[in-house]
Amino acid sequence: MIRKTTTALLLAGALSSSAFAEQLTAVSFGGSYGATQQKHMIDPFVEKTGNKILFEDYSGGIAELKAQVESGNVLWDVIDVEVIDLERACSEGLLEPFPMDTLPAGSDGTPAMEDFNKEALANECGVGNIVWTVLFAYNSDTIKGGEPMSVMDLFDTKKFPGKRALRKRPQVNMEWALIADGVPKEEVYAVLETDEGQQRALAKLATIKDDIVWFDSWSQAPQLLNDGGAVMVQSANGRIFNAIQEEGKPFEMVWDAHLYDLDVWAIVKGTKHKALAEEFIRFATGSKPLSGMPDIAYGPTRQSSYQYVDKDLLPKLPSSHLDEGLKASGLFWADYGESLGEKFNEWLLK
Repeated sequence: MIRKTTTALLLAGALSSSAFAEQLTAVSFGGSYGATQQKHMIDPFVEKTGNKILFEDYSGGIAELKAQVESGNVLWDVIDVEVIDLERACSEGLLEPFPMDTLPAGSDGTPAMEDFNKEALANECGVGNIVWTVLFAYNSDTIKGGEPMSVMDLFDTKKFPGKRALRKRPQVNMEWALIADGVPKEEVYAVLETDEGQQRALAKLATIKDDIVWFDSWSQAPQLLNDGGAVMVQSANGRIFNAIQEEGKPFEMVWDAHLYDLDVWAIVKGTKHKALAEEFIRFATGSKPLSGMPDIAYGPTRQSSYQYVDKDLLPKLPSSHLDEGLKASGLFWADYGESLGEKFNEWLLK
């Protein structure tokens, strides 16, 4: 009798737990990045809470997010978004504000507001989870003309013949074009605010237009470099790092003029699972989950996370090369993203 009663109670408890479990839909960038989030954030949260997470890939940007929110057909709950897109998404009301005062302290007891990188909490709509960068890389087996060392080499098709693979967006490409055309890094956004500067950037891109292979998703970058589709590729640094470390690819990363930024976890406006989404973000941006991101060379946004990071990985993180790079301006792209997107698309069709 006792055994039957116990079994009945356990069954009732399981059914009750199942009945109250929610399913969260989270989207991110897939590949080794998504796999690392799955390992250190998604799976541990599911195990801890009993809630399910449908984890899907997307290509970035805010077009699909905007379509969902404006149509009222919200399919996503949590989204990993680049800060370069965050400012615009937040200002257009596509994301829910996040209650920053509910973020837990670091594992060493440091209050969240002191533990996080300031830029990680700079926007009310998102909590930063990684510091990452966009750089370019080459295949040492296929490159001709020597070893590219600067972004100017990316634009030098005479010395370094072959296709260049770039993500089909104005972001990064416009900045690189101006730097390759001689604009100092610290003046790039001031120049890019002007019509003359925008035309100058497009004109510089036009000098290699016939040699550009355009792609939409970061997952395509190492594939293009590997199969010979391009001799140089623009890429999120983690994609190339993973190809080198895990697959032994003969790729080399070039840090000159890399555009570094953060990614954040944010909540889609209109989600029906807002409380659970907040709970997930608090968990995913904890010290231990974030400490797993250097596995693919992305830096945690909490200082307390670094106590768990292999010291040999530190030189391979973007934070070790900030002097060589340029901080991407989310504010600039919030103001000019739409208009420059139109100009860029018109230029593509010429």
